[in-house]
Amino acid sequence: MGESTEPGKEATIDRPEWRSELEGWKLVWFGLAATGDAAAARRLAELRARRASALRERLSRSDLPADPTVAAIRRLFRASGCDPTRHRPSSEALLRRVLEGEALEPIHPLVDLNNALSIELRVPACVLRAGSFDWPVTLRAGRQGEVLDSLRGPFGLAGKPLLADRSGPFGTPITDSHRVKVLAQTSAAWLVLYLPAAEPVESAEAALASLLAEAPVARRVDREAQHATSPGG
Repeated sequence: MGESTEPGKEATIDRPEWRSELEGWKLVWFGLAATGDAAAARRLAELRARRASALRERLSRSDLPADPTVAAIRRLFRASGCDPTRHRPSSEALLRRVLEGEALEPIHPLVDLNNALSIELRVPACVLRAGSFDWPVTLRAGRQGEVLDSLRGPFGLAGKPLLADRSGPFGTPITDSHRVKVLAQTSAAWLVLYLPAAEPVESAEAALASLLAEAPVARRVDREAQHATSPGG
């Protein structure tokens, strides 16, 4: 998988290949190229603030467990062997921060877009630097003794849903690894959504399109959303 970083050249992203060993999940992949538009990045920050305020008006932190999508993700975590109240899905962690009134500071336009989409859809979303992992990718449960060099530090993976390539695990719907981290100079990335299998891909595509229409911090460089449903989905 390649990432073009030469000035004046298009970011390039390969077609994804993956499979799922976990029932009930759907992965949706979007190939993105950063536009480098500083004004768009500012609009994204303003958009996130407006939507966060609107979310707080209609939802409280105590409402989260009853939310259908949040509850569905929690069930999928438990089915893989992970307690979602101990190791929260990244989407739920973001939602809790927003509902507590915390302002999410800008990190990188692709990361900020990822977080905005995760909050909008209420599902885990991760943005992975192009060229940092190999195809094919497998969604599976972590094995005893597996540890991720995560952005939070060493992270035990036993029973947790994860993404792995031939070099081993590199991401989870809880936290990701330093290996796939978006860097300051990153211009191309994959955004992956962890959806319950019943969720339509079209909703994810529409939500991303809406965000990019208002704040064009990135361009889609895949032909269409690439998605995979688990064997049980």
